[in-house]
Amino acid sequence: MIAFPLGAATTPAELAGDPHPRLAELRAHEPVSWLPALNGWLVTRRDLALDVMRDAETFTVDDPRFSTARIVGPSMLSLDGDEHTRHREPFTAPFRPRAVRDGFAEFIERETDRLVTGLEAAGAAELRRAFAGPLAVAVVTEALGLVDAGTDTVLAWYDAIVRSVSDLTEGRPEGPAGPEAYAQLRRAVEATVAQGADSSLLTSAAGRLALTEVASNAAVLMFGGIETTEAMITNALLHLLRHPDQLTLVQADFALLDNAIEESLRLEPGAAVVDRYATRDLTLGPAAIRRGDLVTVSLTGANRDPAVFPDPDRFDVRRPNARLQLAFAHGPHYCLAAHLARLETRIALRHLLDRLPALRLDPDHPAAPHGLVFRKPPTLHVLWG
Repeated sequence: MIAFPLGAATTPAELAGDPHPRLAELRAHEPVSWLPALNGWLVTRRDLALDVMRDAETFTVDDPRFSTARIVGPSMLSLDGDEHTRHREPFTAPFRPRAVRDGFAEFIERETDRLVTGLEAAGAAELRRAFAGPLAVAVVTEALGLVDAGTDTVLAWYDAIVRSVSDLTEGRPEGPAGPEAYAQLRRAVEATVAQGADSSLLTSAAGRLALTEVASNAAVLMFGGIETTEAMITNALLHLLRHPDQLTLVQADFALLDNAIEESLRLEPGAAVVDRYATRDLTLGPAAIRRGDLVTVSLTGANRDPAVFPDPDRFDVRRPNARLQLAFAHGPHYCLAAHLARLETRIALRHLLDRLPALRLDPDHPAAPHGLVFRKPPTLHVLWG
């Protein structure tokens, strides 16, 4: 008899395509399930997901199998305890709420205006690559203060690193592109620090971390900042355009926009899962977990837990508890740049909805989120005017 039959029948293709029906089954019947396809446990119930993410002593990221660390080395993303604090602390100040508003709002407004102005006359665009991606890359480039690295270069590095991390996570061998992109990023970090650019976050961090540590954390910030924000903007726009009644509510009252973004994050977090490794034998829900086991938290599954979110598959811009979503994870590894990602998404959506009249999905190019680890539509074709 198979102890976890639903988990045994779950495939990576199913989780990458439309995972929500399967995650609902798992959450109801096997909230901690063994998935042979992932060679690990999958946690789908929100309370259990919180237990895992809050307890870094029992569920650690500090394991040689952690995919991001295999590409960029140890960083705040792949360390716990005092070492995690040491790596994270030099980067925290610019990402606090007031510092984000003071330091980035004007730049984001200007960059968003430039991108939308370039699109307005066309009447049609693929907004993931023509708008959301370039905006996210521009803001990350500005935040890091890299010298001699334009947005196209940073985007190429990011694409290669994300591809390598995804390949490792999904059990495929990594190619040379990811490590080579990281080597180029590391050289750019070293050049930035060598020039002593006062405005660069990397220069200030270099006073407290070794250069290799600054580079690995720069890669994580670049990776997270671009991936999170590109997905947030693209997924939120898709949700609003798929639900004209909800879009009408937002357009009638832009005070609802922030909650619409939280609701979109709940329904489709850009990062679908986070990985941890058990440091001891324990029982979690129905599962007897062994030391060393992979324990993957499905943020996607936790975010649709009906015990917390009634009618969880419905997009409701007035949902009163949408901010309880876990798209930015939880605990010590809560996303450092969450406030920045929210600000970017708010400004981006406001400009798009204000300036592109009758904005709508292009019926000739259907869009749907896709991805096992990172979820967003591969393309988002829209029309306006």
